[in-house]
Amino acid sequence: MTQADTQAIEDMVEQIEALGEKLGEARKSITAQFIGQDRVVELTLTALLCGGHGLLVGLPGLGKTRLVETLSTVMGMDGKRVQFTPDLMPADIIGSEVLDTDASGSRSFRFIEGPVFCQLLMADEINRASPRTQSALLQAMQEKTVTVAGQNRPLGRPFHVLATQNPIEQEGTYPLPEAQLDRFLVQIDIEYPDRATERDILIATTGEAEGKSVQVFTSGELLDAQQLLRRMPVGDSVVEMILDLVRAFRPDEEGVSARVKETVAWGPGPRAAQALMLAVRARALLQGRLAPSTEDVIDMARPVLTHRMALNFAARARGDSLTALIDETAAALASPKAAVA
Repeated sequence: MTQADTQAIEDMVEQIEALGEKLGEARKSITAQFIGQDRVVELTLTALLCGGHGLLVGLPGLGKTRLVETLSTVMGMDGKRVQFTPDLMPADIIGSEVLDTDASGSRSFRFIEGPVFCQLLMADEINRASPRTQSALLQAMQEKTVTVAGQNRPLGRPFHVLATQNPIEQEGTYPLPEAQLDRFLVQIDIEYPDRATERDILIATTGEAEGKSVQVFTSGELLDAQQLLRRMPVGDSVVEMILDLVRAFRPDEEGVSARVKETVAWGPGPRAAQALMLAVRARALLQGRLAPSTEDVIDMARPVLTHRMALNFAARARGDSLTALIDETAAALASPKAAVA
C-alpha cells in the first residue's frame, strides 16, 4: 500500500468520524420535536443518507407529518407537502403549462412548477390518490426528473419522497403498485409509543412553549454525506449475507426453504439487494462505525424487504406473518456465520 493510499484511508476515516458526530447532533435536534421513536428516526435518516425514499406506515396522530417537517428543518432542505386525495391529478404534483399573453399580445406557454420541484416532498396518505396520479411520482422517484410536454425537467438535489400511508382504513384507497413500492428504499412502521414516551409527549406538547429544532445540515452537506456513504468499505461476508438473504425469498430460486416455496408469492429483486447494501452502511455510520457487519444486514432486513415481497393466498388465509418470516430467515442465515466467527 502506497503512502497516498494510506493517506486516502486516513482522510476517509476522519470524514466518517466527523459525519458521525454531525449525525448525532441532527438526531438530538430531531428529538426536540419528535419525541421518542428512536427506531423511526434512525430509519428515516437512513433513507436520506442513502439518497432514497421512505414509506411511513402508521395510524393517524403518531407524528408522521411532524417528523417530516422536522427533518426538513434539521437537514436544511426545501420541503413541500401534498395531501393526496382521490381527485388529485398528475398536473397537481408535477406542474403544467399555461398559455400566457404579454403586453404586445403575443402568446407563449409558460411552465408552472408543481410541488414535486423541491428537495423533500411529503406525500401524505399517498394511497388515497388514483393510480394515474400515483404513477406521476414514479419517474421523479427513480430518475429525479419529470417529463412535461415532451421536455425533461430535473428536480432539486437532493430529492427525497417521504410518503405516509394509513394501514387500517382502506375504503376509498388505491393500494400502491409493486413497481412503486419497490422505489421506496425502506418501509418505516410507526407504532404506538410506550407509556413513558407518551408521557413525555403529553408534557412537552401541551405547555406554553414547545421544543424547537435547529438546522444542522445544509443540502450540500447531505449530498456530500451520501457520496461518503457510498465510499464506505463493505466486507465480503456482508455482501454474501445480503445476496443469501435476498435470494432466500425467491420461491423459484434453487435451494430455498420449503416454507418460502409454500408461503411467498413473489420475492425481492436486485433493487432490494442494492437498497440493503446502502442501508447497512447507513446504519453503521449512524452508530459511529467505519464499516457494516452481518448484524446490520439482519437489522435492516425487515424495513428493506417487507414491501418488496408478498405472501400467497394460502399463507394469508392461514394468518402467516411476512415480518416473522423475514426475521426467522435472516436469523437462520446468520447463525452459521456467527458460529464460524
